[in-house]
Amino acid sequence: MPPTFATPTAETLPLYVVEHDSFEPWQASLDPATRAWVQATDFKPSIGAVALLPGVDGTIAAAVVGYGKPAERARGRFALAAAVAKLPARVFYFETTPEGFDAETEALGWLLSSYAFDRYASAHGAKAELICPDGVDATRIEAIAAGEILTRDLINTPANDMGPDQLEAAARALADQFGAAIMVCAGDDLLAQNFPMIHAVGRASTRAPRLLDMTWGDAGPKLTLVGKGVCFDTGGLNLKPGNSMGLMKKDMGGAATVLGLAHMVMALNLPLRLRVLIPAVENSVSGNAFRPGDILTSRKGLTVEINNTDAEGRLVLADALALAAEDTPDQIISMATLTGAARVAVGPDLSPFYVDDDAVANALMQAGAKVADPLWRMPFWDPYESMIEPGIADLDNAPSGGFAGSITAALFLRRFVEGGRYTHFDIYGWNPSAKPARPKGGVGMGARAILEALPEVLGL
Repeated sequence: MPPTFATPTAETLPLYVVEHDSFEPWQASLDPATRAWVQATDFKPSIGAVALLPGVDGTIAAAVVGYGKPAERARGRFALAAAVAKLPARVFYFETTPEGFDAETEALGWLLSSYAFDRYASAHGAKAELICPDGVDATRIEAIAAGEILTRDLINTPANDMGPDQLEAAARALADQFGAAIMVCAGDDLLAQNFPMIHAVGRASTRAPRLLDMTWGDAGPKLTLVGKGVCFDTGGLNLKPGNSMGLMKKDMGGAATVLGLAHMVMALNLPLRLRVLIPAVENSVSGNAFRPGDILTSRKGLTVEINNTDAEGRLVLADALALAAEDTPDQIISMATLTGAARVAVGPDLSPFYVDDDAVANALMQAGAKVADPLWRMPFWDPYESMIEPGIADLDNAPSGGFAGSITAALFLRRFVEGGRYTHFDIYGWNPSAKPARPKGGVGMGARAILEALPEVLGL
């Protein structure tokens, strides 16, 4: 179940959040016995530090957690969450917090600390619960946490239990939850409905490729989210080596992230018209697999020379983006675990994004900084357009040379939404090592920043 804030009870305990500079004044304010106890435990207010304070009857009366120094907090996010797993399974409320304490972000981190992926083996997140802090919108934070956990669960599930059919089932469950409509085009119907590149990429799998099309809302600006749903990527005939295939269950991270974001939007009942498009495929190897050297004709009519079958994500996204543009939405946002080049450029924590509109870029950057969902703007660099033009077709899906791989992939996608307001995220979708509120494994990237920026981007 998604985490929620606790209800106050008679046994709710106070929690003191103390940073380095306020530690001595806080300690001096304690009664002599409690002050002696804190000194005896050698508690220091470093990030993640915890001390339980006893009552006169020997029970736990309160707890204090360290919040470190500003420079230490700037090097990470969800600083409070570093201590949450060390607290006992009790209900807490913030008794004191430092000046400038971001209660909204830290409360979200607290909720996310309870997450553990336990589908296949017993696992537990933090057990301590929190009363929603004053001034924090509990409904909003709970919706964001639920959307993030949906994303994590989808990415963490291995491909044998998260193929195109199961991804469809997850989308249908989300649609049913919020009264959204959903249509699915699958198998050879993709050819009949003019989604030739989705079909080409997914036809070699025993699990039929499909396009998921979910719509919600009947008033307000139009927002279309497009998520790459490659449920497993062998690389196709350009087969990946084994060590590169090990994490390919996460290649549907873009789809998982837009579904998580859609959950947030619908749970908060934002005044907009939402559409979610997910090309769901498995890039496999068989006798009918698409080949290097093939030239495919896309939904938009642009021809694409296949120079690497492992550059399949942009192909399925292209057909979905062409469909999205036909509806002339106010904003199209694609999210995809698209290129290793993006990881080389910015690592696993930052979400690189591309957009031509400076106002949208600024809104996203500011939102990302505000909600601890860091982004980095990358350029749609027009001089590189020639790199994706092979000569015998309109476009090349894998330009030779290896330069600017994330940029050329973004330029490729932009060709299918010309004339629309378009933003593309080239995310990683995976946390390689455990961090506060972000265990190792699948993770949402960019969704919270987008949600925060939507009022400005769409004029809500």
